[in-house]
Amino acid sequence: MYYTYVLKSKKTKKLYVGQAEDLRKRFCLHNKGLVKSTKNGIPWQLIYYEACLIKADSIKREKQLKTGFGRAYLNRRIFNIKD
Repeated sequence: MYYTYVLKSKKTKKLYVGQAEDLRKRFCLHNKGLVKSTKNGIPWQLIYYEACLIKADSIKREKQLKTGFGRAYLNRRIFNIKD
């Protein structure tokens, strides 16, 4: 399985969207400060994920969630915020 996931920083309250094959391992790397783009937001909380059978689908979904429409979807889906 391949995962597209959303983390929320407990420190900065910002969201991070990523994708990984081993979600547990990747989440641990984020919280250990071993991922350059997220080390300043530690600690992170996993707030959403989707599973895909094909890696390309997971990468495509990650890119979708990083767009304005994707962020709006996350706001509706996770935070129940209407546009």
